[in-house]
Amino acid sequence: MKLLIQILSLCALASAAVDSGTPLTPPTPPPLTRPGYIYTRLNASEAMLLVVDLQVGLYSQVRDQTPEAYLNAMMAHSAIGPLFNLPTVLTTSASSGPNGPLPKEIVDMHPHAPLVSRQGEVNAWDNAEFRAAVEATGRKQIIIAGITTDVCTAFLALSLRQAGYEVWANTDASGTFSTRIADEANVRMRGAGVQTIGMFAIVLELMRDWRNTPGAAEVLPYFDKYLPSYGFLARSHAAAVLNGTLIPGEAGLA
Repeated sequence: MKLLIQILSLCALASAAVDSGTPLTPPTPPPLTRPGYIYTRLNASEAMLLVVDLQVGLYSQVRDQTPEAYLNAMMAHSAIGPLFNLPTVLTTSASSGPNGPLPKEIVDMHPHAPLVSRQGEVNAWDNAEFRAAVEATGRKQIIIAGITTDVCTAFLALSLRQAGYEVWANTDASGTFSTRIADEANVRMRGAGVQTIGMFAIVLELMRDWRNTPGAAEVLPYFDKYLPSYGFLARSHAAAVLNGTLIPGEAGLA
């Protein structure tokens, strides 16, 4: 509607300019950010991780990513907790039925994390044990991913926002039946103030500085495992420094 009003205003301005012979002056574009906008960063001392219904049966329903890419994204999301020592809560929905359990690899990453097995609640926030586990961490920034994006991720994210939490939804590790449904779910969440963001940005926002701990020494091996294109960037640099020899023509390029 705002765009339509701007177009109509511009048309009226052009008509008036033609009639009067005055030069056309376009309207001032709107600002790129809201007045008073505050950039809220993830902070490793304030954040926690939720692994929501990333179950072996539900995995088969994900169609907006390739199976290989999505499996990697699930594991990468789950590994953010150990990487930054974040409190983590795992939950499943009807795991004794066709939804199945969490992958063993995810459970093994979190030997001391609570695993809440919901027997009926679609929205994890409706489960008292799950709510208590989240509240017990004392953290107010929540990183979340689940299957499906539009239900398990979105329903919980919206409830968390209503309860006063800041929420980051990992768009790499949330999967659903189609890209259209994923897009709709992400729009819905953003409308409630949920930050939709990928794994790479989540990890770097938590890290802040390559010189920190966790920093380069911990994060580069993580990327090498879960984001191999970036891992191989580091490998190529290491190989060049340790074993590289300049060939004719290269010296002048640096």
